[in-house]
Amino acid sequence: MTKVIEARLRHLSIELPHPAPPAGAYVPYVLMGSLLFVSGQLPQWNGELRFLGRVGSELTIDDGYAAARLCGLNLLAQAQDACGGNLDRIARVVRLGGFVLASPAFTDHPKVINGASDLMQDVFGPPGRHARFAVGAPSLPLGAAVEVEGIFQLA
Repeated sequence: MTKVIEARLRHLSIELPHPAPPAGAYVPYVLMGSLLFVSGQLPQWNGELRFLGRVGSELTIDDGYAAARLCGLNLLAQAQDACGGNLDRIARVVRLGGFVLASPAFTDHPKVINGASDLMQDVFGPPGRHARFAVGAPSLPLGAAVEVEGIFQLA
């Protein structure tokens, strides 16, 4: 069977990181019926945490966008693991939730989390459109600028 999503990733020159191990007492994902819940992912590449600091003071919106995109890549890596290596099992991205470590006056959280949302739409096309929240947080694990979680529907 042709792996459409793998081909799209290659076409877009997108490489996925290795799935990150949990940083606490939880699992990276849970499958409930046809829904896959992926725990919050940080902006890390194969264990190296990137994009530390507050968006709106130490980091720009563009930095935050890149951090959210990297979180999205980690979501896809976890989803790929949950799907036995086959992202074509994903029928739809249902929802993303994004947290932004932001300076108190920062109000462009949606622009930051667009990094993950745009990635999902690029990879999955129309089924990548999803419901979402994007909020500011006074702190995030390990000082990361962004954390994103996701819910996917499996075929």
